Amino acid sequence: MKADCVVETKGQKVESGSIQVIARAAAILRIVDAAPGGLSLGQIAKQTGLPRSTVQRIVNALAMQEFLTPASRGGGVRIGRGLQRLAANDRPEPARQVARLLRELGEKVGETVDLATLSEGSAMFVDQVQGSHRLVALSAVGARFPLHCTANGKAILSLFPKEEAEFLIGKSLEEHPQYKLRNRRALLRELEDARSTRLSYDFEEHGEGIFAIGTAFRGADGTPLAVSIPVPSQRFAEQREFLAEQLLEFRIQARGVMR
Repeated sequence: MKADCVVETKGQKVESGSIQVIARAAAILRIVDAAPGGLSLGQIAKQTGLPRSTVQRIVNALAMQEFLTPASRGGGVRIGRGLQRLAANDRPEPARQVARLLRELGEKVGETVDLATLSEGSAMFVDQVQGSHRLVALSAVGARFPLHCTANGKAILSLFPKEEAEFLIGKSLEEHPQYKLRNRRALLRELEDARSTRLSYDFEEHGEGIFAIGTAFRGADGTPLAVSIPVPSQRFAEQREFLAEQLLEFRIQARGVMR
């Protein structure tokens, strides 16, 4: 096929080269989206099979549109605010109902606050309020976290009876094989505790240097929702009780809004 080949679409000529660039950009976004901690240009090039120079040009273009942004560490890139804003427009209705409360919670605690819902074997982020500290934990709207080793995932699991929770744990392990289940019995005990306390925890199970606390509830339509607060480990101990109180208060307010 000649390089200047064009495709007719509703009377307009679209260069095949442009279509290829769009396909490559989409592939890069999908790969980066699957890595909440971010990826380097070299890692992206390896996974896509594209030359590093090509990856550099596409990443720069995506960054200009805020679809990608520098990762907090490692010199790579992660999903940016531009895509987060687009993803926020597709939030489930229960997430829209608690959006104001989520922002108020973020202002109170000063830490990143995440809202996630159940998606197959994952906790999928549908909203986020970034923390005000210089050092904060960030992911991305649309990111999918395992259920079995995250605070929001465990919180969602605690909404289900033991048998259903075990089924979802299996799905989580299938979708996220890189995160091994350390101790099944210990996890099931954690879920029992979470059912009574309404709180769940992640002590560096999902990410080194990050602790998290979460709670979960169901929307009026039955949608499982979890709100979690990831915190750099050095700040967590002194804030744990305060964060727990604020989460439980949020849970009460959110359930009231969605009645």
